[in-house]
Amino acid sequence: MSETLSTPPGLGQENDKTNAPTTLSTAGAFSLENILGENPDAIEHPGVALPQESATGWDQEETEKPIQEGYCIECEDQPAEVLCEACGDPYCEVCFAAQHRKGSRKQHTVKPLSDKKSKPNGTNGISEVSSKDGDESMKVDEADSGEEEEDEDWERVPGAFVVEVTGAQPAVGARVGEWFVERAKFIPVRLTLPERKFLRLLEAALSVSEYTDKIDTLGFGLSKAKRIVHQIRELCAIMSGLMISADYKRGQELFTDRDFQANAEFYQTVFELGRRHKIMNPDKMRTTYGKLIYLLQDSQMPEVKELLNFSCVSPIKTVYSVLEEHNVLDLLRDDLITIATKEIYSEGRSRRDVQKDIKSKEKAIEILSSRYAQNGLSQEKVRQCLYSIGDNHAFLRANRDPCERMIGYLKQFFHPTQAKDSNSSLAIRSGKGGARLSHDHSKQYAYVLQSLTLWREILHDMFHLWSLAEQDLLSENVPYRLRDTGQGLNRVQAAPKTSRMMHNILHKAQKSVGTWIGSSVIHMGDHNVPNALLFIDKYTQIYRILLPICNTLSQIPSLATKPALRSYIDDEFGSVENCMREILGDFFRHGFDGSGADNFFDAGSCIDGRLTSAWNWCSSLEKKRYFPVFLLSGFIGFDGEW
Repeated sequence: MSETLSTPPGLGQENDKTNAPTTLSTAGAFSLENILGENPDAIEHPGVALPQESATGWDQEETEKPIQEGYCIECEDQPAEVLCEACGDPYCEVCFAAQHRKGSRKQHTVKPLSDKKSKPNGTNGISEVSSKDGDESMKVDEADSGEEEEDEDWERVPGAFVVEVTGAQPAVGARVGEWFVERAKFIPVRLTLPERKFLRLLEAALSVSEYTDKIDTLGFGLSKAKRIVHQIRELCAIMSGLMISADYKRGQELFTDRDFQANAEFYQTVFELGRRHKIMNPDKMRTTYGKLIYLLQDSQMPEVKELLNFSCVSPIKTVYSVLEEHNVLDLLRDDLITIATKEIYSEGRSRRDVQKDIKSKEKAIEILSSRYAQNGLSQEKVRQCLYSIGDNHAFLRANRDPCERMIGYLKQFFHPTQAKDSNSSLAIRSGKGGARLSHDHSKQYAYVLQSLTLWREILHDMFHLWSLAEQDLLSENVPYRLRDTGQGLNRVQAAPKTSRMMHNILHKAQKSVGTWIGSSVIHMGDHNVPNALLFIDKYTQIYRILLPICNTLSQIPSLATKPALRSYIDDEFGSVENCMREILGDFFRHGFDGSGADNFFDAGSCIDGRLTSAWNWCSSLEKKRYFPVFLLSGFIGFDGEW
């Protein structure tokens, strides 16, 4: 954002002819003291150059900057590794694989820009996929083909590059290697009791704040200067309230001299606590986390930073950072850590086995805490790090494991290539039952399998994605633009780090299933997914969809043990198995049918459109004939407690 501020038409001095620009650093009137004074409207900068266009409150788009030489033309933040001779553009391997995976671009030849040897098939190590005979007419550039055409093609997914995502957790007793070291870099540390007191303070302040209502709005005369003034005043009001609530004496001093810089560490700590708590508990702070991130996003603006004289953002305290600070990373390589951090569950197990696991876990925690404790790192802090890793396992069980359970149901109740009867068929047709895609049974089976596999991989690395999303949101070099996206005013901001990680995860999912159906478009920074915050919010909702379905299916056999309910199930569905198959079949058909939007770009078969279709199915559940079965199993809603 430019530091030169302009006076909106009609608000400057009428006879001013100088049109001399005034910067924040030189304008004496535009200061923190005047902004927080009684009459902030008086600092509308007389003598500032009038803009050519009227100020409408929308952030002006910056002129497009040329791509830095030596970097990928697509993602713009990775070194270019190959040059497409047909396109004439340099790409990194990830972007080249994504842009040249099908259509006529698949035939483009490539030349390495480094010491790597060029492959004869022109894909720099990507194995070539032969086209089907008689399908030459379907070869079109992917950039010109919509998701509707892409969905008609099966394609084998070649291996292209090493995906830097962690695999499955090591088994108990196995060698852990570097698995926990890499994982711990993105696992936040569990909050202590004193920290939770400050967290409640922050949540209370954000709950009553009208920050986004005042800032993210359009109106006549709302220039950039006025928006910055609003931002600083609202930000300072929140921080002052936090300070007074925590320490009344220091808060009074803050009101007197407006010296926010003296309390910079306090503000950074409180804001970091809120961010850390949200990452570990996605179901918490559902209305306040957005305000917090947008507030911190505005605080990163150069103009605001210059006036406050400090940054409100500090790095998230992770397990890795705590252990690295005290040089005890070997704790994460100790083979005993799998026992000390494993999650203990009681379903289908005897009480004796559960108690045995609890004692072995407690013993492992005590051994590790005494073994690695040292000056500055107490045993309690070591236990806190181990408990934090255990919290991560609990997160995975609640969020990722429902995807694995649904994959198991898919393989158990449905054949991958042919259906025994109409009730076992997953075939869908566009226009029938609200579907927007047309798939036969085998294609829909593969489409559902790959979608669930992708969701599982995303949730497995959700903490890593969340870390990158916050880096994108709070970046000083990637400004946002306030835009009407058709779903209200949103902050549209590019998310290069999150997008790249998503492409890595997508490629891993594609390789695991072997084939890919539909589009590989990942919406990020557009009118569908305006920024990384909304992207993260979409994928933290997956367990809200799948967990109620899994719980209902798991309780149907126990419901059938009651004679009256067994009679109902037999009369309505024929048997318990048929009841479960009908629920699953309807979800696998119409939860993945491209519905949920009025066009194929917003829903369809793209990566985000698959989740949109699942949400659309949830909204119509009460109209299904098996809805009473959900109610009998204790179903409250897709936003209830399970």
